[in-house]
Amino acid sequence: MPRRESSPGGPENNQGGKNHDGKRNGSASASRSQDDADRSALESHSKPSEAQLAQITPGLYLVATPIGHSRDITLRALDVLRAADILACEDTRVTRKLLSVHNIRPDRLVSYHEHNAAEMRPKLIEHLNLGKIVALVSDAGTPMINDPGFRIAADCREADIPVQAIPGASAVTTGLMLAGLPTDRFMYCGFPPPKQGKRTTWLGEIKDIDTTLVFLESAKRLAASLTDMATVLGDRDCAVVREMTKKFEETRRGKLSALSIHYQESGPPKGEITIVVGPPLEGDEMSDTDIDALLLNALKTERVKDAANIVAAQTGRPKRDLYNRALALKDGDP
Repeated sequence: MPRRESSPGGPENNQGGKNHDGKRNGSASASRSQDDADRSALESHSKPSEAQLAQITPGLYLVATPIGHSRDITLRALDVLRAADILACEDTRVTRKLLSVHNIRPDRLVSYHEHNAAEMRPKLIEHLNLGKIVALVSDAGTPMINDPGFRIAADCREADIPVQAIPGASAVTTGLMLAGLPTDRFMYCGFPPPKQGKRTTWLGEIKDIDTTLVFLESAKRLAASLTDMATVLGDRDCAVVREMTKKFEETRRGKLSALSIHYQESGPPKGEITIVVGPPLEGDEMSDTDIDALLLNALKTERVKDAANIVAAQTGRPKRDLYNRALALKDGDP
């Protein structure tokens, strides 16, 4: 079972309660009835109609696939996957499983990922020039959002080969929906650099952008990244979302500093992780407690003077005042 611990004033934990098929617990007969209905729906859509097939013309199709729940795929995406002459995918095992769930023949798969793209791209372009339908999918989510596909799509456009997007699931937009933070403007930032020095420099380049920020991160680097975000971006509101649309979906909300401490103490969580960080804080709106949290985070890796300078840059507070406060915190004064 996922962790549920949350101390007063700390990050909030909100868990989903559905199984992998999105069904709530019920009787065996109800489950069988639902299974029969699901099979019936799949069989009724086993093949696209002639009109639908006519709309799937030769070219490259960028097809979004589920980020977790196998039924989070559009009917149009299923039509394209059935009609495609070639399915280019990151991991044939992952795509084969998805196709099997939806009764699609898995015998047209080719591997296309960052390590073989230079070799495979000309071969796929050749098929496209011959009038074939090529569908490009990632392991999960929307192609080209942190996944292979940009180069082949660019090459197709240069060669006047049609490129079409088949929209669907995305960890970015799903994370924003669950985070409870402003969504009127947001910036997708991808994965932070793995090494702390480059990560803090990189965060410094985006800290003044007045918008909600969305990151992807690995479980093992989650606590370190949250600590650096609190130090560089300021102790903003944040949501850590993992296992979206899956059985153990979890959204944990709180300040960056509180979430950092939580994951330092509890260890790396399981699953795919999306971090959503709220817009910048105004220095004059921050409480003394918020300032202390920023200083304490900075003092973990910096000297007193450097910690004061970092927090001064984040908040606009006077460096001298922050230096004196950082000195007191380092000496253990309340």
